[in-house]
Amino acid sequence: MIRSAIVIGGGIAGMASAAVLGRMGASVTVLEQAPMLGEVGAGLQVSPNGLCVLRALGLEPELINRGALRANAVSLRDYRRSGEVARLDLQRLAPDQAYYFVHRADLLDVLKGAAKRASADIRLHQPVTEVRKGDIPEVVLANGDVLRAELIIGADGVHSVARSSLNPKSSAFFTKQVAWRAIVPNVVAHPKEARVYMGPGKHIVSYPLRGGSFVNLVAVEERNDWQDEGWQQHGDPDQLRATFAKFTGGAAPLLDAVEQTSLWGLFRHPVASTWYDQGVALVGDAAHPMLPFMAQGANMALEDAWDLGSALKAGSIRSYQSRRLKRVTKVVKATQGNAKRYHLRSGPIRLAAHLGLKTVSKVAPSLMLKPFDWLYRHDVTDKRF
Repeated sequence: MIRSAIVIGGGIAGMASAAVLGRMGASVTVLEQAPMLGEVGAGLQVSPNGLCVLRALGLEPELINRGALRANAVSLRDYRRSGEVARLDLQRLAPDQAYYFVHRADLLDVLKGAAKRASADIRLHQPVTEVRKGDIPEVVLANGDVLRAELIIGADGVHSVARSSLNPKSSAFFTKQVAWRAIVPNVVAHPKEARVYMGPGKHIVSYPLRGGSFVNLVAVEERNDWQDEGWQQHGDPDQLRATFAKFTGGAAPLLDAVEQTSLWGLFRHPVASTWYDQGVALVGDAAHPMLPFMAQGANMALEDAWDLGSALKAGSIRSYQSRRLKRVTKVVKATQGNAKRYHLRSGPIRLAAHLGLKTVSKVAPSLMLKPFDWLYRHDVTDKRF
């Protein structure tokens, strides 16, 4: 068991890692490059596999108190017509499972509280320029300071400094898709479900946040021109509305309510070939960036944090990657295929696919969730410590 750790990155992966390792008795320092942690990001979906970790940390009640909503369903819809194409009834999940909609800032704050209660030292405005692996690994800060610990955890996202200390530089592949993100007032009395409006080459996802006061919007379009990666790029609300002007089947009032939006390019990155070596480990997007089409980025980060702690507790940290690699690779692959199903072009294939979904949804609704058993029923906290 390690006695000291430095976590690079104060996002979901970093704070979860700090909470888990602090609970194990390690002295943890979190280095976050931003000058403050605030209302960053938008909505997240916490699926049952990620919720297992939050429950094991005792954080579910606090999340609910902050307005997290228990989801009833995922509703697949046509972009122009009213009514459903198909429905994934999340109330058919196992009795011990639940699915939540939560604002990223609220989940982050809950995890930060857990990390602080575990005596983590959270330091803001601490950009890291270099990570040096070794018997006593080191972190070099932008001001030249050098910090050391028994373990350095790279939770520093897609452009991870820690990843580059373990892996050769890899190229990202632009998927020819861009995503818009916005939070708007709940002007449509949005029920507690995720609605996916599917159109040719485009789709929109909406779900309620913070007790139902707001709605999270993510709109994805296929296009050739490149956009910067990272969801903090500003977009034009009028351009968003123009791009999705043909979406008249329920999403239009939400688009009309958008006042601010971000726009970012969706890039496919390879899963890191090395997740741990000589005192440096990777978690979350630093190890396995993924597209947003299965809402698993935060959930995989939560799983990583727990599995890393389990490997450390068992005295076999080198087993961490083998614990995670097969599962994460499968999630990444499944995520890449989802957009194709949402973006079917008009014609016989689209009509047949939607008819098939509608038929299964009505005749055998329990079968709609069956393909997700491998994902949602996975519980990393079976390896409890």
